Amino acid sequence: MRKLRLKEGDPPKVLQIVTNEVRIQTQCCFTLPRFYGQSIHHKHPTRMQSLHPDPKARYTSVYGALKQIIRTEGFWRPLRGINVMVMGAGPAHAMYFACYENMKRTLNEVLHHRGNSHLSNGIAGSLATLLHDAVMNPAEVVKQRMQMYNSPHHSALRCVRDVWRTEGVGAFYRSYTTQLTMNIPFQSIHFITYEFLQEQINPRRGYNPQSHILAGGLAGAIAAAATTPLDVCKTLLNTQENVALSLANVSGHLSGMANAFRTVYQLNGISGYFKGMQARVIYQMPSTAISWSVYEFFKYFLTKHQIENRTPY
Repeated sequence: MRKLRLKEGDPPKVLQIVTNEVRIQTQCCFTLPRFYGQSIHHKHPTRMQSLHPDPKARYTSVYGALKQIIRTEGFWRPLRGINVMVMGAGPAHAMYFACYENMKRTLNEVLHHRGNSHLSNGIAGSLATLLHDAVMNPAEVVKQRMQMYNSPHHSALRCVRDVWRTEGVGAFYRSYTTQLTMNIPFQSIHFITYEFLQEQINPRRGYNPQSHILAGGLAGAIAAAATTPLDVCKTLLNTQENVALSLANVSGHLSGMANAFRTVYQLNGISGYFKGMQARVIYQMPSTAISWSVYEFFKYFLTKHQIENRTPY
């Protein structure tokens, strides 16, 4: 690795080179913690968002659902589908955070020359979501179908083959527009809230593990709660829940966010849009807290040590 020791009075070009290299390495570091945070909280509220569940799969709480699933279906059942998420999460998050960091920097320079701009953060997060969801949407479809009660799919490969053969490749992107409609607001709220909370509890923006964990967890919880209705519709589009669609007199496959919204309201009213909100918040809080705390640590570590231990070219 090149050694570069920065001195007072060094030209801006040298500072820019170091900053860009540190940014690239922190982007790579953010990919792993973000994926790790999502993986260990993989017990997604898919079943709790079911609009008309099987009598044997009715749950009243997150803990009760987890306990019942493990007791009746086995210890590893809540983790079914994690392998396909492993395959998609790496490249998806690498593209996501690389795009976010670079777009945020560019937009901050254009829209807000002195410091941080919440508008820039929101726009950068929204644009990065387009790349992320293009990779993760098919993985999410497979995962959710495998997690449904009495799912006929016992492996990710079998699920992919069956869906491809019976519904075509379009089935993997049937909920893509809904996914974007959900994730763009989610990520905008998430990043704006995190940056805002950091300004309040860590105004000097130094490395402060407690502030990163608190701000990350709260940002994830607020964004998750606000976008639960969209997540319910996405789950319905991904799973094509047969009983629910039959009760709603839907023939064939349900498609489109507007149709999903109408179907949810028809079956469960307003309360249907908030099914599984508690599980969704519990899932997101530790995930985003872990992601931000680990990312901020690596950013601090790499920036501190690389700038101090380098010599000029």
